Amino acid sequence: MKNYAGILYLLCGIAAGSLLGLFFPAYVPYVKPLGDIFLNLLFTAVVPLVFFAIASVIAHLSISRETGKLIGIMSLVFTGSVLLATVFTLLACYLFPVNLTVTATAILPASAAPDAGDQLVQLLTVSDFYALLSRKSMLALMIFAGLTGAAARRSGAAGEAFRAFLLAGNAVMKNVIYYIMLLGPVGLGAYFAFQITATGMQVIGVYAQLLVNAHWISLAYYFLGFSAYAFLAGGIPAVKSYWRYNITPSVTALATCSSIATIPANLEAAERMRVPQRTGDVVIPLGAALHKEGSAIAAVIKVVVALAMVHQTINGWHDVLLAVFIALLVSVIEGGIPNGGYIGQLLIVSAYHLPAEVLPVIIIIGTLLDPAATLLNATGDTAAALLIARLTRSP
Repeated sequence: MKNYAGILYLLCGIAAGSLLGLFFPAYVPYVKPLGDIFLNLLFTAVVPLVFFAIASVIAHLSISRETGKLIGIMSLVFTGSVLLATVFTLLACYLFPVNLTVTATAILPASAAPDAGDQLVQLLTVSDFYALLSRKSMLALMIFAGLTGAAARRSGAAGEAFRAFLLAGNAVMKNVIYYIMLLGPVGLGAYFAFQITATGMQVIGVYAQLLVNAHWISLAYYFLGFSAYAFLAGGIPAVKSYWRYNITPSVTALATCSSIATIPANLEAAERMRVPQRTGDVVIPLGAALHKEGSAIAAVIKVVVALAMVHQTINGWHDVLLAVFIALLVSVIEGGIPNGGYIGQLLIVSAYHLPAEVLPVIIIIGTLLDPAATLLNATGDTAAALLIARLTRSP
């Protein structure tokens, strides 16, 4: 239960807000500012958090020549599997579209997006340094942070003090986010009270429908996708071995709600699946941080929900490619940045030019999907390790 404490606290806050909105609507205007304060604090902290997290990781990155080939193949497998998970979710959401006509009444329209070329420029860059300090320039900030980290790494001894500063800044911002998230149950509860007042209890049914659809999509990929990867790695015997030894990692992932905590179970399972130790020792720990198919699936669902709230859908190749790009990015940053799920949700709001009112809804959805996403994130690493071992022809 300790590992689910954060989720349970958020659910309690949401439940309390729902009851307040249902039975005491007159008091909702007095508590709504608490939700606004929570969102504003999150928006304020996200910029330095992203900068220090990405810059510090890249500044201290070190890859040996011996693992270079393995890292290259692993990157291809990680990227390919996340892409397949993303496309699978997009197709599922197309066949079973989201209907949010109830909640959409409480949301302001999204701002008009520029054409594809201008939007790409605005998404990747800004014209002035100060614009990087806006949450609306999230991707541009990530790129700048990556360049800063690479430059600090290349500076050698001369950049040692700056690299130490980046590490210290990252540690400090982790704790800033920790303190802000302590307000999460109150902030999201206040927002939910407002939503219940505006739309009534019908919104509960809408969320329930969304969660049912999201979980069956996740479970379908869990069984079909991972079986396919194991089959490609070694045929039917590999499929049987994978599911025989994947039980313990699956239970561990659900019990701890943490990919990192599942690493020991995954390492043991990979060994029993006859993945070479030198492959498993690299793929499993890195996969826990950088390979998150469950997060990619959740990101696509959040995009679909967020657009539905402003009466929009994923329409045309531009929106599809943007959703795929966000899913790929989220699958990396959720492991590499503390509270990376919130960063991914802010990126969705920024990339699609959505109003801030959308954010609490996709935060709630992300919280409720976290156990299923963790199950896919963690157990997908052993399936990837099987395939990587085959491709590297490890003895």
